[in-house]
Amino acid sequence: MKPTLLLTALLSTAALADDLGYTDTPIIPGTKWHVHDSGRPQPRIVTPGLPSTQEKVGTAPSDAIALFDGTDLSKWKSGNAEAKWKVLNGEAIAGGGDLQTKDEFGPDYQLHLEWTAPVPATGKSQGRGNSGVFLFGRYEIQVLDNYENQTYPDGQATAIYGYMPPQVNSSRKPGEWQTYDIIFEGPRFKEGKLEKPAIVTVLHNGVVTQNHTVLIGGTPHRTVGTYQAHPEKGPIKLQDHGNPVRYRNIWIRPIQMPSPEDVGSGPVIGK
Repeated sequence: MKPTLLLTALLSTAALADDLGYTDTPIIPGTKWHVHDSGRPQPRIVTPGLPSTQEKVGTAPSDAIALFDGTDLSKWKSGNAEAKWKVLNGEAIAGGGDLQTKDEFGPDYQLHLEWTAPVPATGKSQGRGNSGVFLFGRYEIQVLDNYENQTYPDGQATAIYGYMPPQVNSSRKPGEWQTYDIIFEGPRFKEGKLEKPAIVTVLHNGVVTQNHTVLIGGTPHRTVGTYQAHPEKGPIKLQDHGNPVRYRNIWIRPIQMPSPEDVGSGPVIGK
């Protein structure tokens, strides 16, 4: 290759390497963006937290709201009174009634929490390591010690209580720390009527157990749940079910669902 042609090729390659994308590609259907659009907004930067281990508590991402960092329960309450659960060795221990956040969150968020069942394990079925995480104070993701402990499937760990069992049982032994990562899309109501149902995805110890599951309503005991209109924000509630389940490292991140211009019209079938 001649020196001038080689220089041209190198400059062309360098220009492509420095380019953030393209504006001469087709428009993604239903959006204003080209394929690989150089003008599309860049994702904001978030510093991830350090992961927890069985021996050490991790940290929250830089944009998260810490609900319990092991020091106190100042962000929680028991009914209309101060939080009654005990804090010991950086852990909140269930007892004295349900715990509820003073602040409300929604409509959509990521919730992370870690819990461990009592040792030695006592009881069976629903009587062993029972608690629960209530989103908006009314949609329960079950907390239960299901390590070598069977119960009704729609009542075991990470079940949408009374409705949808988890896809798998990924429970650890009692005394070992377990993680829940919950992505929740709150329901939408218009003039008191359901416009869009709630949707939840749950990872239990890093394993997907609920995959974009659509809720049919609330999660009552021994009856079918229905929707009752409520605001687009609500509290997080932790259940005291008579078992001293321990919690640590609880944080929440409000999230935004994609806008219509980002989602577009979706795939065009048959073309």
